[in-house]
Amino acid sequence: MLSSLQAAVTQKVFGEIVGISQPAVSDLIKRGILTDGDIASNWLVAYCSHLREQAAGRAGSDGSLDLVSERARLAKEQADKVAFQNAVTRNQLAPVDLLEEVLAKAAARINGVFDAIPGMIKRRVPSLSSEDIDLISGEIARGRNIVAAMSLNDINDNPTISDEDIVAGDFE
Repeated sequence: MLSSLQAAVTQKVFGEIVGISQPAVSDLIKRGILTDGDIASNWLVAYCSHLREQAAGRAGSDGSLDLVSERARLAKEQADKVAFQNAVTRNQLAPVDLLEEVLAKAAARINGVFDAIPGMIKRRVPSLSSEDIDLISGEIARGRNIVAAMSLNDINDNPTISDEDIVAGDFE
């Protein structure tokens, strides 16, 4: 079948030596595992090396799967899952619907406090005019509207309100 390993060999003969078809040998050449026109001993070494890589799980049959990387990716995903579960256990995370409910209740309580401010000021400072009380009520409403219009997109916005803004009534 083969007279010397130091001579070039046809795809058909090499396939017969290692037990694969000629098209399979051609595919190995196309994928760069074997070098076209090389001697039989080099093809044999390259083919055995390729088989060892497959057996070790470092390459799939088409050369695309890197089992070591896939295992590392899986380990990272598992670590992320455990970290998430630990954060939930430590009460560092909460479901969004629970957070929404807490914020809605907090807003309702604050609204009750805000609603009482104009009347309380009118009782404590009877000299204030209706226009003054309306101005206070308007600013409270303006603050409510700003908070009501907030969304998760505003989380990274860091608006600061200076003393001058407060005095001028310009909070936006």
